[in-house]
Formats: sequence, C-alpha cells, structure tokens
Amino acid sequence: MTPSATAPVPGLRQAAGMRGFAAEFRDLDHYIRVITDRIWEGRRIDDIRTYYSDPCIVETPMSVSTAVEDVISGTRATLAMFPDRRLLAEDVIQSGDDAHGFLSSHRIISPMTHLGDGSFGRATGARIHARTIADCVCKDNRIIHEWLVRDQAAIALQIGSTPRALAQQWLAQRGGWNKPVAGPAPAGYVSHVSREPMAQAHAEGIAALLRREGDTAALYDDAAHLIGPGERSWYGQAEIAEFWRGLASSFRVTQCSIEHLVLQQDAARSGRPDRIALRLRAQSVHEPMTLDDQRFGKGTGRPVELLGIVHAELLRGRVLRQWVLLDEVALWMQILDASN
Repeated sequence: MTPSATAPVPGLRQAAGMRGFAAEFRDLDHYIRVITDRIWEGRRIDDIRTYYSDPCIVETPMSVSTAVEDVISGTRATLAMFPDRRLLAEDVIQSGDDAHGFLSSHRIISPMTHLGDGSFGRATGARIHARTIADCVCKDNRIIHEWLVRDQAAIALQIGSTPRALAQQWLAQRGGWNKPVAGPAPAGYVSHVSREPMAQAHAEGIAALLRREGDTAALYDDAAHLIGPGERSWYGQAEIAEFWRGLASSFRVTQCSIEHLVLQQDAARSGRPDRIALRLRAQSVHEPMTLDDQRFGKGTGRPVELLGIVHAELLRGRVLRQWVLLDEVALWMQILDASN
C-alpha cells in the first residue's frame, strides 16, 4: 500500500472555515447537498457552470474529462436516458479546509427509470436503483477536481444485460479502451490520507484483501453487511470473505495506492457512527488463480486498473456496514479490449 500523501487529515471546519464560499453555506456537507439538489433535483443544469471550475478534471474508472461543458453534456445525456433520476444523498464524509481545499466523499443512491435511448441501448422501461460515490475537491465555492465511481453493473443487470455484454457494447462504440491519464489535482490541494490508527487499519485491511492476504474476521463485525457491485449484498464474515476472494482471485495486484482516507467521528453532532471514506487505485494483471476463479473469464494477462471508493460504518472499530463501489463494466472493458 503506497499512500499518495502522508499529511494528517486537517480538522473539519464549520461556517468560520468556509472562506471563499457563498455565505449561504454552513459547511461542506450543506454545500454539497444544496448544489446537488439545485443541479439534479431542480434540473438547473446550467448551474454546473457556477459550481464547477473550468477546466475541471473529472475521472471515472473508464474516462477522463477536463472541460465543464463535458460535465454538462454528460448530465444532459444521463437525464435523456433516465429523465426521472433522483440523487438521494446517503452520506457526505468530509475532510480538508478552506486553505488547501475540502474533499467531500458523497454517496448517492439513484432511483430512476430507463425511458430514453442512449449509451445503455434502447429504452427498456426498467426501474433502476444504482449507487454512485463522488469524491470532489471543493475550493472557493467550486468543485475543482472530481473522482466519480458509478455502479454501472447494477444498471446493466437491471435493464436485462450483463456487465460483460455492456462492456463489449461500449468498446464497439468507443473503438476500444482509450482512457487517458488524468492530470494531477490542482496546485495547493493537499491529499487527505489519515494517520489515525483506525483508518490506517481499515485501509491496510482492504489492501491486504485485494492482495489475497486479508483476514475478514479482523476487519468485519460478525453481523457485517457489504453492498458491492451490481447492487448485491453479502452478509457476515464468511460471505464477505467470498466477495473479496472472488475479486482478488481474478486479478494479481502489483501495486495498490490509497489516494484518499478519512475517518469522521462526529456522533455528537450528526448522530451517526464513526465512518471511513477510502479511495484506492490498484494496478493488476488479469490472472485468475485457478479454473474455479474465473468470475471475469479466462486469464488474459492484460493489465487492469481498479479504481474504487469505499465507505464504511464502524462498530467498536470493526466494519458493520460497507459500500464497495467498483465499476465492473470498466473492468470487463479492459479485459476484453484486444489492443490492451
């Protein structure tokens, strides 16, 4: 595990620490919820120009964009396919300060109906529920850099397709796998990688599971619940161990970097348990361990990057609930791309 930064997480700030932001915003949580509501729930798409810088790098597991107009066109395309899409905020796990930039890790569940033709194919009329986590660097009243992971597998499965079939469709549409390298976060932004022992233990435990070395009993409560790709659930240590084994046995990880890690402990203010937000990037080789470990097909030896965001709620230091956002469609695209 190679952290991208070793500085301690700056303390959370309230209104007095929101210099550069409009006076209406009480804190980062309030800012993120309000602007999301205006843009999506209020369909004020042009407000993106107000609340995003231009340029603004937005990286997903399969794409990188830089212009604010790309954010606007992507939003309009999504609403054309899912015109009733809601963005229901499940949590905003926050870190940073107004000097070097805040970071909001915003988990959303979206109920929506597939009513329009587009990148997911012909409209099916299917009712969809899919999660997204967006890590946004926020400074001076704008989002200035974003990492976004959406559960595309959940959408594929609920419209009657599969992650593999959707990956093949998108490879054909795009002419192969061609994700560019994302530029760095803006100058002056300090990545938040907590040195809190509880946060470090969680990050090291996840990295170990990806390397096929982890111990779920040490990391998870007996009654733990993991919500993973495809909007699927795993319950208890044994099932959760199978989830991680199914993923790790298909990919031999060569490097795992923790890009963001924060522990939020504010039960007195929010009434919520201790929570962790973690963003990781793993470089790997598609190399199943055995013939029984072919969840992602026969080994191809192709390089595959896993960009994921994890949220967890803790009970006495162990995970009680966890959301693991990985884009299985992006994984399949890298596996299936003949030029890779």
